[in-house]
Amino acid sequence: MAADLGELLVPFMPTIRVPKTGDRVYKSECAFSFDSPESEGGLYVCMNTFLGFGREHVERHYRKTGQSVYMHLKRHVKEKTTGAAGGAIPRRRNGKVFLDLELNRDFNGEDYEYEDEAKLVIFPDHFEIPLPNIEELPALVTIACDAVLNAPSAYKKQEPESWDEEIQVSRHARSLRQLDNGVRIPPSGWKCQKCEMRENLWLNLTDGSVLCGKWFFDGSGGNGHALEHYRETSYPLAVKLDTITPDGADVYSFEEEEAVLDPHMSEHLSHFGIDMLQMQRRTENGHHTDNNPRPRVSEWEVIQESGMKLKAVFGSGYTGIKNLGNSCYLSTVLQVLFSIPDFQRMYVGNLQRIFDYSPLDPTQDFATQMAKLGHGLLSGQYSKPPMKSELIEQVMKEEHKHQQRGISPRMLKALVSRGHPEFSSNRQQDAHEFFLHLINLVERNSAGSENPSDSFRFLVEERVQCCQSRRVRYAQRVDYCIQLPAPIEAATNREELLAYEAKRKEAEENTRAPPEPVRARIPFTACLQAFTEPENVPDFWSSALQAKSAGVKTSRFASFPEYLVVQIKKFTFGVDWVPKKLDLAIDVPDFLDLSRLRATGLQAGEEELPDLMPPIVLPEDTRGMTIWLRAPEIDEGAVMQLAEMGFPLEACRKAVYYTGNMGPEMAFNWIIAHMEEPDFAEPLTLPSMMDPLPSTSDSPMGATPLDNLPPEESIAILTSMGFPRNHSIRALKATNNNLERALDWIFTHPEEEESDGLSDMADTEPNDNSFSNMNSHSDSTLSPDRETSSPRVKDGPGRYELFAIISHMGASTMSGHYVCHIKKEGRWVIYNDHKVCLSERPPKDLGYIYFYRRLSSS
Repeated sequence: MAADLGELLVPFMPTIRVPKTGDRVYKSECAFSFDSPESEGGLYVCMNTFLGFGREHVERHYRKTGQSVYMHLKRHVKEKTTGAAGGAIPRRRNGKVFLDLELNRDFNGEDYEYEDEAKLVIFPDHFEIPLPNIEELPALVTIACDAVLNAPSAYKKQEPESWDEEIQVSRHARSLRQLDNGVRIPPSGWKCQKCEMRENLWLNLTDGSVLCGKWFFDGSGGNGHALEHYRETSYPLAVKLDTITPDGADVYSFEEEEAVLDPHMSEHLSHFGIDMLQMQRRTENGHHTDNNPRPRVSEWEVIQESGMKLKAVFGSGYTGIKNLGNSCYLSTVLQVLFSIPDFQRMYVGNLQRIFDYSPLDPTQDFATQMAKLGHGLLSGQYSKPPMKSELIEQVMKEEHKHQQRGISPRMLKALVSRGHPEFSSNRQQDAHEFFLHLINLVERNSAGSENPSDSFRFLVEERVQCCQSRRVRYAQRVDYCIQLPAPIEAATNREELLAYEAKRKEAEENTRAPPEPVRARIPFTACLQAFTEPENVPDFWSSALQAKSAGVKTSRFASFPEYLVVQIKKFTFGVDWVPKKLDLAIDVPDFLDLSRLRATGLQAGEEELPDLMPPIVLPEDTRGMTIWLRAPEIDEGAVMQLAEMGFPLEACRKAVYYTGNMGPEMAFNWIIAHMEEPDFAEPLTLPSMMDPLPSTSDSPMGATPLDNLPPEESIAILTSMGFPRNHSIRALKATNNNLERALDWIFTHPEEEESDGLSDMADTEPNDNSFSNMNSHSDSTLSPDRETSSPRVKDGPGRYELFAIISHMGASTMSGHYVCHIKKEGRWVIYNDHKVCLSERPPKDLGYIYFYRRLSSS
């Protein structure tokens, strides 16, 4: 028999590989579906590429590659027999096969035991060889099989930075000496005893001193007085005050110089009058809320509709998404996108074509992974109602109602977050930033094909007026989302807010418990009004006056998108540079008419500003010579503040420079908008040399165009927006390969054969608050025989109906939890990770991002 098996495998030996360092072994999930070893058909792992395939997709891989040998993995799940002492120990014949994988096991997995089975399968005859079979298999095959079975999870290899080191118990915890000095710590109103700081405060567990920290591992900073106190007293342990919950707290050992665990935390805190059981619980996956729990508790209850008997729903379009640990920001955005027909049609409607033409490694293909997730959400295959027998069994056992398992977005998350400093981590993120990031990827991967993000794209007309000469300049930019300010001064309960603030300050000064919080209630019309009001243009240079002057800017819709995304600007920066959320409610309407905000363009009687740029003055004695421009002035203080937040130093310098030294907050916004650019962390480069007598240069800055072609990636991005290749190259050369400025240049320098429709547009300074201008596309309705510089938009009436809400709970975008509500089939549905239920009371006034669909003109 051994000889027979050896002979059988001889033709396939060259295709069987042993996994090497760096090879990813996908043995927990199919590359095309969410099948796993727990699925009915198990999972097939290719012994050459180490990709995993479900039973429906393994034949496709065999036909495409000719690879015949696969390892079939199957996990048999059995319910533990009751009455066994301590419960049965799970049997794992191949114990290491799946131990490090996150499978589709039930949430009460402790009630089940698993038996794992592995075998080699040879295609196309499906000849099976059970494993282990060491004596009968050739040595190479045995080594390869053992390596696959014992290989770590592919996801651990992709995301090494997300696996934190295990925190150890401090050696001082058991024998910590605490002074009996009568110190009692109030529940709020804390401040540093040396510098009055109220952020990043640490309680020394020996003498009860409250002092500020200096470290940035927790996202905040200070003046280092806690460390100074340790150097003076040698008291080793301190706990961060706003992290104390019934589950524990963040503890730091000065002597051990690392974060530690304190098993006796409750006892140590009670010495200073702190009862851990009364502290607010942590938010999702270990993140914390602020030390004033009441407004956050209410917010959590309202948004998640806690206390209501919500009815679970199943089937197509009602599939939940597992939380991988602070991945709810991703889940909510994907749920909303795949409720839109354009995304359904692009990825699910073209599923077979995408799968058939996928590359050899489909795990690294954006379209394949989007199609996979879209099919998982819309097929209903992973959202089936419980069988009647299961319901009866649950009632007999008095178990909770049945909840679907949901699908895991791990493969897609690993792909779309690759190389991104924030999304590749396990930290909570801003859903709005991820939405823009995902649209960016859709744009880049839709060149030459249907682009579903067209439905979000619109043009904004910006009108800048010189206050002294009264002349105007019009320009257009591409955007995908409008950001509405939340003017607190327009709150309908302003008097109540002022009274609360006075009471809060009084309680803080007297170290008393704060009063019951008051949530600001702001009319939606006030947010729209704030959006449309003129705003001052900082450091405005008037081409009419040839000097700096006062300028104002107004924004209007040059086109209306098919789907309008509205973000409420609820977040601001605290003193620790952590985004903090304003506690407010806005009466967002179900129906919205923005027709009055339609842009009008240059009006009769208006005079345009000359299309001139600020002059560059050269010294007299340098005429006729090549001149090196003086190094730009950069606020190094702002650069260091950004660098301390973890951004690359050169990127921080560029951010401060391109925002005109307007401060760290403006520079931070620039970083968020440009961090996906290939040269994000490259050194700041300006036109370094200038011809003293430039010829007919197309550059608005007078810079000499580069002799070499711009990067092909930059050209591809502009051409994918619908701009002609030659025009894109000229724009990039004229702007030193800066994509954002190149787009502005294209608008202000239309080709001669183009219509006059864009000739009135003039260059403006890049708008740091707008979404990346690189992400636009040509219009499918444009005539194919006419090239144009206009990005593709689906313009129409400005009347909309609300159909989806993404809501955030927690104190900042760096913590908390997201859920979304989507209106389907005339009813609102809440998507809370893997749980999908009919909504009884959607929290329309507490949303963070609102999605509207255009109403038909009929």
